[in-house]
Amino acid sequence: MSGGHYKSKTLATWIAVIGGGFGLHRFYLSGFRDVWGWLHGVPTLIGLYGVQRMTDFGQDDMLAWALIPLLGFALAAAMLAAIVYGLTPDEKWDHLHNPGAAVQATGWGAVLGVILALLLGATALMATVAFSGQRYFEYQVEQGRKISQ
Repeated sequence: MSGGHYKSKTLATWIAVIGGGFGLHRFYLSGFRDVWGWLHGVPTLIGLYGVQRMTDFGQDDMLAWALIPLLGFALAAAMLAAIVYGLTPDEKWDHLHNPGAAVQATGWGAVLGVILALLLGATALMATVAFSGQRYFEYQVEQGRKISQ
């Protein structure tokens, strides 16, 4: 699995926090042939398109309602990856990503990355659930009004 250079747990955690929505952490760990890394960017870009549609067409654009949650879930998944990376024991990390190398102790960098990932991931997930729930119930109210008239 090792690509010839040491794969830092701290760096992988921070790459997941900063560019995880586009799969950059997967490319760091597995290289550019990683299919899952390429698939990370798809829901992120589709969700960003939904945000653009909402900016252009307003809150009543139903396609934006469907697309924006993809961005939130993609970001939450990236933050979950950062949390898993940061909390993986050093011995297990080096066994998986640096076979044959001496175990290197991780400092506070990974812990700070996990803390930020918890904050951002929880925010993205809660905002996505709240947005989706609000849009769903507003749609139900509109349909109820149409039926009652």
